[in-house]
Amino acid sequence: MAGLAIVHGRARAGVRAPEVTVEVYMSGGLPRMSMVGLPQAAVRESKDRVRAAIRCAQFEFPPRVTTVNLAPADLPKGGGRFDLPIALGILAASEQLPRNALAGHEFVGELGLTGELRAVDGVLPAALACGEAGRVLVVPAANGAEAALARGVDVRVARTLSEVCAHVAGQRSLPKAVADAEAVGPAPGIPDLADVRGQLRARRALEIAAAGGHHLLLAGSPGCGKTLLASRLPGILPEASEAEALETAAIASVSGRGIDPARWRQRPFRAPHHTASAIALAGGGSEPRPGEISLAHHGVLFLDELPEWSRHALEVLREPLESGTVTVSRAARQSEFPARFQLVAAMNPCPCGWAGDASGRCQCGVDAVQRYRMRVSGPLLDRIDLHVEVPRMAPAELRPDAPPGEPSAVVRARVEAARGLQLDRAGVLNAHLDQAGTAAHCRLAANDQALLERAIDSLQLSARAMHRILRVARTIADLAGSEAIGSPHLAEALGYRGFDPRTQAAAA
Repeated sequence: MAGLAIVHGRARAGVRAPEVTVEVYMSGGLPRMSMVGLPQAAVRESKDRVRAAIRCAQFEFPPRVTTVNLAPADLPKGGGRFDLPIALGILAASEQLPRNALAGHEFVGELGLTGELRAVDGVLPAALACGEAGRVLVVPAANGAEAALARGVDVRVARTLSEVCAHVAGQRSLPKAVADAEAVGPAPGIPDLADVRGQLRARRALEIAAAGGHHLLLAGSPGCGKTLLASRLPGILPEASEAEALETAAIASVSGRGIDPARWRQRPFRAPHHTASAIALAGGGSEPRPGEISLAHHGVLFLDELPEWSRHALEVLREPLESGTVTVSRAARQSEFPARFQLVAAMNPCPCGWAGDASGRCQCGVDAVQRYRMRVSGPLLDRIDLHVEVPRMAPAELRPDAPPGEPSAVVRARVEAARGLQLDRAGVLNAHLDQAGTAAHCRLAANDQALLERAIDSLQLSARAMHRILRVARTIADLAGSEAIGSPHLAEALGYRGFDPRTQAAAA
């Protein structure tokens, strides 16, 4: 049809990149340009950027009635990512570019007034979706390394509108996007577990958490090594698989923070400050973006000073800890972000931090200690698999010549072996087993079942806590290379539930 051109682009909706068809129609009449299809402010403003970019690229901006439709009409479109497809649609509709050459391509990019292509966010999800559609994706050169992570997708990069037009006209091909050299092994600067002296029980809990994907709570006086231990967890986790890394990189891509293509296979470690809001944790905004729990997907979320967090912020963790996803609902749209993270939390026993310490320095009253501990709700603690009390270290363990602890590489080898057993057996880590999977793979002998029931009754634990104890026991058995859960494995798992920070004695 004369005067009509169709160009393909991609919107951003959560971590998805739905296809958007840019339809440009030109007709006679007084020159004007209108845009329909639920464009937001940044998209409506693109008409001025596009007009200047077309003229700077030595093309004519047609003096006709121009209608731009962004379909589907009920999907909100935001950002400058539609500048490039709109400009190409105008040039094709005015017959300055061949229309048939646009059919097998998708275009994403913001235009400067000089015709320069500027980077946009959410390029990696767009590249993955474009590959499924079987088209060639054209992106700004600054987004090339990120888009190249979508292996098997034909991604081309351009610096200006003129380069894209030359490619479409068949005058000169655009270069393919090239990924940065991929880093191999742990990133330099990742802390090593060998730095941790003593703390054998806490180190053991850290290894179990890494092996089974379990959540961990460390409680102890200031300076006992809680943050030191938590920061060593990424070093004993296996490198993420390509599928896991792509999911994590796609979340980082749409967050606006960008990704480091050279380190995209390394698991994230997020440690937000305790003043962060519930929206900062869960995500949100008028255009919903992922929060800290999604940015920690397939990695570690470390919450230090747990009772200092606002109660409202902590409670948003409940559903993601169970489901592995978080849904952000707004009046205009709803976005779902993956959030399969490992939670490591740390807390002091009282406001001053010295309750129960042999030094006797605690001056907090019983009521103050209890109020402090009650800031963390029971339902949240119930979802944390391992509760570990971290004691103050003996002075002899802090000597410079004291022997170092076991290095991360040795522990990581055991963790990888245990995870391999779990994936071969059930296809998921033990912490992610559902109720049926727990019943099938965490069976106990009759005497061990009786022990578990007595412990549940004595400690007044919930059914959820019982299932989590069984999964932890299964992980301990996997670390030992045992096919069945034995009494020592169950006893150790129960030991990680015997300490409840909410019900410990208020003072020594």
